[in-house]
Amino acid sequence: MKILIDADASPVKDIVIEEVKGRNITVVLVSSIAHFSLQEYPEYVETIYVEQGADSADFKIVQLAKNGDIVITQDYGLASLLLPKGCLVLHHKGFQYSSDNIDQLLQTRHLSALARKSGQRTKGPKAFTQEDRAKFRRLFRKTLLS
Repeated sequence: MKILIDADASPVKDIVIEEVKGRNITVVLVSSIAHFSLQEYPEYVETIYVEQGADSADFKIVQLAKNGDIVITQDYGLASLLLPKGCLVLHHKGFQYSSDNIDQLLQTRHLSALARKSGQRTKGPKAFTQEDRAKFRRLFRKTLLS
């Protein structure tokens, strides 16, 4: 098992790296080259940079992900591609994607896109809070133990 993070905008990379320490699990951060960083990580963290472009990081994550891996992403479309592969897919707001919720999430995303296309204004995501951070940490710990 490894942990893959859609890392371009993930606010929970630090939590994952901290929680995995000493567990003999590899963390793979997948980012666009536009988000290149010289930040140093522990030896169990691998950084993969992909070309800029729509969905480049997503395609790389789908390519790398295997049954039983944990993937962290806020991208509902990516999550929908990973669930059939047998991955455990977590959102940084502290919920797990599943066959029970993915269709509704994708439908909501589609309807919001249609509204924006027709000129309506839609609300963006709410700010990431300390409560969200704590909720994600609890879910991540529980997932690691299962």
